[in-house]
Order: sequence, then structure tokens, then C-alpha cells
Amino acid sequence: MDSKGNNISEPSLSQYFANDPPSFFDEIAANKASVNESATEGTNAVATNYQNQGTCIKATAGPNPLQSNFANITSQSTPNTGTIGNLTSHTFSGGFKPPEYIENPGELEEDLKVPDQVRNFWEPPHTEPGVPPLLTMPGIQIANDLPDLIAAAVLEHLGNQELCLRKILNADSVTQDERGLRSLIAAGCYRAAVNLTGRLLTIYGQGYGRAGQPSKHSPHSLQLWFTRLTLLAKLGEYELLQQEAEPFELLNRSDVYYEFYSEMYPDKTGSIASFSFRLLLAELPIYLGNPQLALDRLSELYVICNEIKQYYNERQPPEAQEFWKKRELRVLHAIVNCALIMKKFNLIDDILRSMIFDRSDLSKEERRALFSAWGRIYLQIGDIFGAEQKFAEARRLRKIYSQPDLRDLVDKGLITVAKNDFPEAYATFQKALHLESGNTMILNNMGVCLLYAGKLKDAINLFERAINLNPQKSLNESLLVNLSTLYELESNHSKNKKLNLLRLINRYKPDLNISLEICLKLQAIN
Repeated sequence: MDSKGNNISEPSLSQYFANDPPSFFDEIAANKASVNESATEGTNAVATNYQNQGTCIKATAGPNPLQSNFANITSQSTPNTGTIGNLTSHTFSGGFKPPEYIENPGELEEDLKVPDQVRNFWEPPHTEPGVPPLLTMPGIQIANDLPDLIAAAVLEHLGNQELCLRKILNADSVTQDERGLRSLIAAGCYRAAVNLTGRLLTIYGQGYGRAGQPSKHSPHSLQLWFTRLTLLAKLGEYELLQQEAEPFELLNRSDVYYEFYSEMYPDKTGSIASFSFRLLLAELPIYLGNPQLALDRLSELYVICNEIKQYYNERQPPEAQEFWKKRELRVLHAIVNCALIMKKFNLIDDILRSMIFDRSDLSKEERRALFSAWGRIYLQIGDIFGAEQKFAEARRLRKIYSQPDLRDLVDKGLITVAKNDFPEAYATFQKALHLESGNTMILNNMGVCLLYAGKLKDAINLFERAINLNPQKSLNESLLVNLSTLYELESNHSKNKKLNLLRLINRYKPDLNISLEICLKLQAIN
């Protein structure tokens, strides 16, 4: 594939929660999918660079009919299948998609059926006799709690009277244990959850000022660290994330394996840390500006997964090979995601072709989702004909005589946007909205089409109506960025309308994944 014309958005990490091993973290997002949805849906019709505060509205393919400050977040949502990752979500835009490890109940059920020795299977590093092993010695890097940035903005722009209307959980208002952490994450209070992990890790001797000091690791302490790091990633706290992740390297030191604690765990072997922790650390360089290093790490992780899968080829239990095959697929999806950042489209082509045609165990729906994702990637580089071919393959895998579903309609809408037929695209997304009322991804797409068609006030009315009908769901980052930009396009006096949005955020949103300066453009208002 040719990369000409591509403009893939920079990373904006979203949700990282462990898929395995099962623990108290596993059920958090599964029980609160509807809560998280508002923070994880965006539009497919545009892409932007948030780190550079993108200023160009962009269709997935074809020339840009408008130049403006219209911005967006690359879309995300929970996948429809248990073995396939973000790549096959019906909201995948074809560009880089922030990884999301929200627990899938189906995957959790599969994990529970796998013995610990299969789940934790990982070869510990070799140590020379008589040579002290290198230890993993992490520690909290900040002395104080993360502040409530929304509260600070409300106090600055609206005053203390408005701030008194903010009623959210904090680290002091929940029990100081796993149950309290679960409550904070389920409520979307991610900064408060980070603060509570700091308190809990201090109990393990890994709090502030303890980095570089020896301490024992356990499944619980490492899962606390994984959760803390994933929350920092979700919140975009990359500098702190890098500092606190550094001591773990790639989890390749002896003291993160059960064999190191033979007296404490006499019957256990393998990795204490979860596989998702390893995947997060492998992907981390993407978000720190070094995708090539991430690709190297992911490639190494893929080789290890493949070797373990082959090891279980003729060994018991029979489900072990399938379990590691799923992990292998997760790494492949991460490699595709990384390759999108690097514009390595030939590599993406090879991987997707292999996944679709060389795997006999994929269901029709999984193949269909991969063809759809493949088509959307073609749209990103402006190959409308190639995209139409992939979408046609996806349609052929749909159930016979079935009506177009959400995936079909989004595919059709994106093709229509690429052809600059915005009224038709709007009508297509409107049909999709009938299938999933209130879906903010679809609403965002409809707003983009209205703007492209020159109907600025209609686009504003659409977004405002969505927020009024369901503020908790519709006040997501992508819609806020878009609506704030529309206010600026509409008038030089957008301040009051943006402050009204800030009032709603104050009352309905515990946290945002991106800053208010970007969401509401508060620094740029007149």
C-alpha cells in the first residue's frame, strides 16, 4: 500500500485494564461498560493530532473540503468479539487506535478455565551461580496526590459557588482497599484511583521515596502497579508513567517470577505479573515518541507467544494452545496499531492477510470485522477503490438475507465521506443511529457531515441536543472538542457557551482523558 496522503493521529492512550490473570480488577469495566462508553467513543470521519492540537478537519480519504479548527479523538469502543482487539471494533477509524483492555466477560470466563501454570507460563531469566540477581525496585515518584484538574478550572473560571456543585468520589471517601479502588474506577474517578493505588503500594514498601530500595513482589502488588500505570496512561500523564514504569523494564528480572519466592510459593512457577502488564510495557515507547522500539519489543513478545503456543501443541491441557493463540493475536493487533503510527502499510497488509486467510479458527464475524478494519485503513491512505473491495468482502460474510448492521452502515458512511458526499453520509449515519440510539460516535460523525455540508448551526444543535438528552454519556472528549470548535467558528464570543459546557462537566464528569485546555480551548477563547 502507498502511504501517500495519510495523516494518522498521534497516540492518545485510552483504557488499560487487565484481561488476565483474573483478579478484583477484572470485573471493574465489565460491570461499567455503559459508564466508560462515553469516554471511549469518537468519530470515524476525522482524525487529529492532540499533542499538536490539530487544526485541520480531515476525512478518512479524499481531499479536505474545509480547513478549520475542528478536532477529534480517534474512536474507541469495546470489541464485539472476545479474541479480537480494538482493530475490529465497529468504531475503528483506520488510524492509530489507543489500546483498550477493558475486561471482556467472555475472555474472563476463558481465563478462569485455564490452570495457573498455563496462564503464568514464562521462562525466568538465567542467573549465574554466586552472582546476586538484579532486582525490580519500583517506587511512587510523586509526593502528593494528583490534583482534580476539573475542579481547578471551575474555581478559576466560574468561582467557588459553582465548585460547590461538584460531587465526586475521592481517595478519602472510599474504603482504603481493593473495594474502594474498584468503586473509584467504576465511577470514572481515575485520578482519585491513582491516588489510592499510591497509598496501597506504600503498604508494600513501594511508596514515595522507595524507588531503588528492595522489596518483595506479589500478584497483588504487581497488579496494583499495573493498574496504576494503566490509569496514568489513560489520563495522559506520560512523564510520570515513564518514570514509574522504568524500574520494571520488560519484567525480565528474577524477582517478578514465582521461582524467586520458592518458600512462599512452593507449588507455583512462571510470571507473577500479568500478560497485559508485559504488553503495556512493550507498547509504552509508542507514547514516548519511539514507535520503532515498541515494534521491536512487540515483535519479541510475539515470538515468545508463538513459541509457547507451539510448546502446548501436543501437551495438556488441550485449551492451553488456544489460550496462547489468543495472546498471540493480541500482540498482532498491537503490532498493527504500532505500524499505523509508523506508516508501515506493507507490514499491515501482510499481517491482516495472514490473519484472515491463514487462520482456519476465525469465525465469519471475526473475518468480517478484519476485512472492515482493513478497508478503513485503506481509506486512511486515500485508496477508496481498495477500501470498497475490502468492505465488499466484509458484506459477503454477513448472514444471508440479514439487514445492514452498524458495521455495514459505518463502512458505507465512511466511504461516502471519502467521496465528499456529505448529505448521503449524514443519511447513512442517521440510519446507524436508529440501530443504536444515543451512540456518540455516530452523533459525532453526523456533526462532521453537517459541518462539511456547510450547516454549522445544525451541527451545533445536534451536539447540544445530544448533551441535553444524556449529559453523562454525551459529554465525552471528542464531542466536547468538536462542539467547542463549532462555537469558535460560529462566533468570536464563544466564551459563555464554553463556560456552560464547563458547568456541565463539573456536575457530570469526574475526569477527562485530555486537558480542558484542549477540550474547551479555554486558553484560546475571546
